[in-house]
Amino acid sequence: MTAPARTHTSAELIRAEAPVLAHNYHPLPVVVARAEGTWVEDVEGRRYLDMLAGYSALNFGHRHPALIEAAHRQLDRLTLTSRAFHNDQLAGFAASLARLTGLDMVLPMNTGAEAVESAVKVARKWAYEVKGVAPDQATIVVAADNFHGRTTTIVSFSTDETARSGFGPFTPGFRIVPYNDLAALEAAVDETTAAVLIEPIQGEAGVVIPDDGYLAGVRELTSRKGCLFVADEIQSGLGRTGSTLAVDHEGVVPDMLLLGKALGGGIVPVSAVVARRDVLGVLRPGEHGSTFGGNPLAAAVGSAVVELLETGEFQRRAAELGVVLRDGLTALVGKGVEGFRSRGLWAGVDIDPSIGTGREISEGLMREGVLVKDTHGSTIRLAPPLTITADELRSALAALEKVLTQGV
Repeated sequence: MTAPARTHTSAELIRAEAPVLAHNYHPLPVVVARAEGTWVEDVEGRRYLDMLAGYSALNFGHRHPALIEAAHRQLDRLTLTSRAFHNDQLAGFAASLARLTGLDMVLPMNTGAEAVESAVKVARKWAYEVKGVAPDQATIVVAADNFHGRTTTIVSFSTDETARSGFGPFTPGFRIVPYNDLAALEAAVDETTAAVLIEPIQGEAGVVIPDDGYLAGVRELTSRKGCLFVADEIQSGLGRTGSTLAVDHEGVVPDMLLLGKALGGGIVPVSAVVARRDVLGVLRPGEHGSTFGGNPLAAAVGSAVVELLETGEFQRRAAELGVVLRDGLTALVGKGVEGFRSRGLWAGVDIDPSIGTGREISEGLMREGVLVKDTHGSTIRLAPPLTITADELRSALAALEKVLTQGV
């Protein structure tokens, strides 16, 4: 009789990564083996409440039945054609996503960074062909403390030295202004400006929410100055903030919208640039592409994601449970929480540094069976699946209170 295969422990699997994986991450010491809904389980069978949701990639929880069914159904038929040929899933996906966002056309890609890179190219081409900017003179205005990805061009306009140091020379053509500062933005935009690229809420910076009226001000300014408003909603979009998009809170429609993460349902990487017809219309065959972009498996899953969002259920859940999250965090202010920012089911929580760093608080919560992720200094981010229950959310907040009270 063949002996059963030996199951490796978490510690063994973590040690096995070190010699063979690039050390570009410093994950929490948990090895996830299974997941369902809002819960994950490690190789030893310990269960954890997922309060990160893959940075919003898992907005609908782990293995949502409708999304798994859509993926299985497509896996049995067709997975990849490349864009050398048409496939029977792509038109429906693009039409439904355009309808959901109130825009016209879709450029399907895979990762969020690809969507941002694509938007940079489209904005520049639009500036030359439509606005009439002199060749190679187009500029794009971005906000300090942004996070749009990690490609060489994208880190060229990052203000995070950890992301930039050692990766130069950098791509020119970007102007950086303070976030949430319309006067600085106005001063930076001139006749060479192709676009203003911002996150409606800065996630990596600690869920930084601009003042009311900022997004409307960006929309007014870009329209008046004759440049594009590009909204990076890769983390904030698709239900996270209690509306389909974060820009919806101010009734703003950008010229280009960048989506990713949740668009793939936590199953496959799917991203998209969604824009007005006259903007994406500057692209012609051969000028931009992606082998996997718009593949039928991704399109089928993306269509199922849009179908879930069309009901409005997840937006309502995020809004209603966002009140539970906000009230729970408010009760912790002065009890280890110095302050927080939240919108819908998304929060950046600033911990009293005398209690611990964000990493130490995250490790303490892990020991309590709750998974979160730190960001700068003593800030942690909370972004649970939109399928979380009020009781699960309260239990996570109770675990945070316990860690803050007992220390790390």
